[in-house]
Amino acid sequence: MPDNNHTFRFPWRDGNRFELLIDGRRFLPRLLATIDAARRYVLVEMYLFESGTVTSRFIDALVRATERGVAVQMLLDDFGALGLTRADRERIRYAGIELAFYNPLRTTKLLRNFFRDHRKLVLVDGRVAFTGGAGIADEFDPPRHPEQAWRETLIEIHGPVVQDWQELFLDIWNRHRDAPTSLPPAESSPPGDIRGRVTVTRGPIGQEIKRSLLNRVRSARVRVWITTAYFIPPWKIRRALKKAIGHGVDVRLLLPGPVTDHPAVRHAGRRYYQRLLRHGVRIFEYQPRFLHQKVMVCDDWVSLGSANLDRWNLRWNLEANQEVNDTSFAHATCAMLADDFSDAVECRYETWRRRPWPARLPEWLWGVVDRLLERLGRRKDTD
Repeated sequence: MPDNNHTFRFPWRDGNRFELLIDGRRFLPRLLATIDAARRYVLVEMYLFESGTVTSRFIDALVRATERGVAVQMLLDDFGALGLTRADRERIRYAGIELAFYNPLRTTKLLRNFFRDHRKLVLVDGRVAFTGGAGIADEFDPPRHPEQAWRETLIEIHGPVVQDWQELFLDIWNRHRDAPTSLPPAESSPPGDIRGRVTVTRGPIGQEIKRSLLNRVRSARVRVWITTAYFIPPWKIRRALKKAIGHGVDVRLLLPGPVTDHPAVRHAGRRYYQRLLRHGVRIFEYQPRFLHQKVMVCDDWVSLGSANLDRWNLRWNLEANQEVNDTSFAHATCAMLADDFSDAVECRYETWRRRPWPARLPEWLWGVVDRLLERLGRRKDTD
C-alpha cells in the first residue's frame, strides 16, 4: 500500500460492504428506517443540526427508539447546533436521549472556539453506520422546493470497520461525560468482501486524511477525481495534482458553481484555478444546486466523509472519512461523479486568464482574508 510508511489510527480491514446513497431523498429515508429497526443503541455525531421538517422527522425516529428501550446518545457540535430550538432540545432530553455538545462556545475561549466537530455519523447497534457530508437540516431535503436540495452523498457501512467508527465516537463522547460509556461488541452482519479503513483529522497534529490523499495522488496511474464543497487546498496537494498531470493521470476537480452557502470561500478558492488549469487540471463548476458532497477517487481508492479540501477544515476541525479500496466500488463512484460532471460547466484556461479585472477582484480580496486567517491559525498552533 502507498501509506505503509506511516502510522494511521485504524488499519485496513477486509470483509466489509458499502453502498452509496445519493441525495437526501434517498439517504434520509434509509437513515430513519435503520433507526426504526434499532434494538439496542443509536449513536449520532453531527455538525449541522438545525430545527425544521427534516430534524423533526429525525427526532421522531429517535424518540420512537427510546420508547422501545433503545439507548440513544447524541453528540452535536455547539456551533453547528445553534439553529436547534430550545423546544427541540427539551424534547430530546425529555425523551431520555443523552445529549452532549462539543466545545461549547464561550467568549473567554477566544481562538479555541474555532475548534469544531465537523464529523457526521449515525451508527445503529454496532452493525451499520452512515457517514458523509450531510447534516440534519432542511437543506438536504427541502419540503417546499425539493429541486433545491443540496447535492450530497452518504455511504452506508457494514462490516468490521463499523467497530472503528464506534470507537471514534466513544473517544469524543467520553471526553464530554462525567462517567465513561461502554457499549457491547458490534453485532455481526452478513460478510462482505471489500477492504476499508477509517481515517481521521484531529486539528494540525492528526492529518491522516490529507496524508492519505497525498499518497494516493502521488501513486495514481489512471485518474484523480475530487469533489468538495469548499476548495482552499494546501500547497502540497496543489503540487501533487500538477505532478499527476505530468504522469498522464486524468485529474479533475468538481466544485460549487454560483449556488453556494459561502460565496467568500468560493472566491478565495478560485484564485488557484489559473495555475491549475495551466498545468492541465480540469476544473468543473456544478450548476443546478449547491454541491456539498466530499468525495475523492484515485484509481481504485475512494475516500468519502466529512472532510472538505480546504485548510480551515484540516486545521481546526475533527473530521472522519471512510476509505474504500475496491475496483467495483470505485467504478460506481466514478459513474456517480460522471453524472455530476454532466451538470457542470468546465472552466477553460484561455477563457479564465482573459477575464476582466472586476471578475478577479473578489478572488484577490478574499484571498487576502484567507491568508490572514492562515497566519492566525499558524500562530495558534505555536501557542
